[in-house]
Amino acid sequence: MKNGVINIYKEKGYTSFDVVAKLRGILHQRKIGHTGTLDPDAEGVLPVCVGKATGLVELLTDETKTYEAVLLLGKDTDTQDISGEVLSEHAVTCDKKDLENCLKSFEGAQMQIPPMYSALKVNGRKLYELAREGKTVERKARPVHFYEIHLLSCNLPRAVIRVTCSKGTYIRTLCHDIGERLGCGGCMEALTRVRVGQFHIEDSLRLSEVARLTGDGRWKDILIPVYRLFDYPLIRTSGEADRLAHNGNRIPEEGYRVIQDKDLVSEDGVRVIEDGNRVSEDGHYVIQDRDGDPEDGVRVVDDRDGHPETGFQVGRATGQSAEEKRRVRLFDSEGVFIGIYESAAPGGLLKPVRMFYDPDDECRVKI
Repeated sequence: MKNGVINIYKEKGYTSFDVVAKLRGILHQRKIGHTGTLDPDAEGVLPVCVGKATGLVELLTDETKTYEAVLLLGKDTDTQDISGEVLSEHAVTCDKKDLENCLKSFEGAQMQIPPMYSALKVNGRKLYELAREGKTVERKARPVHFYEIHLLSCNLPRAVIRVTCSKGTYIRTLCHDIGERLGCGGCMEALTRVRVGQFHIEDSLRLSEVARLTGDGRWKDILIPVYRLFDYPLIRTSGEADRLAHNGNRIPEEGYRVIQDKDLVSEDGVRVIEDGNRVSEDGHYVIQDRDGDPEDGVRVVDDRDGHPETGFQVGRATGQSAEEKRRVRLFDSEGVFIGIYESAAPGGLLKPVRMFYDPDDECRVKI
């Protein structure tokens, strides 16, 4: 089974479910799920989880997102974007400074009323179904957070804005609300999602690219292994503890060891650390190079493993909770990723937090 995440560039005209359906045909695999709906007229980043990685859908859906949107002032529509029926038009009398001040006023925690044309349900009915019947129902405002709203360009009545926000935020509703606050109305003319968590638009692949690479037998070049999505220390079981790990059992202290940078070696003998590129010809994933020599085909990164030989109590990601600082990525003795484990104390008994083990996983870390 193929397991991992694909950073898809969803093109205009496709629904998120269209993307999943096409990927099932390309990869010849049923277990695929997307991580957050993009409207058909929107484009941009859509992380798609494959195989065991579908266990990450909820986690990735919760990630912050960044969008670039074209705001059209002076026009209100029933859908809050340019595709809808025009309800009213007004002269745009504000200037760039007025718009900048308005954008600033939306930053931070806000309560947003979702649009009628949305997939949210009220009494078992999707709002867009009711809207198409000409019905309008009361919707409760929901908490959202706008971390940053930047004005990228301004040629009124149009402006391009860049928005970083929490999950569940409707950018077309933001455009509508901006127009309402400025007194001239507004709607969204275009939308591109440029980031979802650690997935960026410059790294995304169109469906045609995925089909081409898969057809060439290079599907490993498009799948991001599950273990790379976590920033926890690396642990390997001993051969005797493999069965415990495969069954999701707890691992005693004598059944594993911390993988230090000196333990991770690529086929050319280069010391490696931290998740990285697919460079070996035997299908193994080599964990990333730190020798400063990019000629061996591995991306160079800083040595930042951060955990001492006596344990793994040092959390490498800033802002980690105490529980997260005790978490590790566990591999079996053959380099197959087992899942996320947690210890009660540094160097102590490991217990499973989330399992991703697949005995047929073809993506292995060479350790």
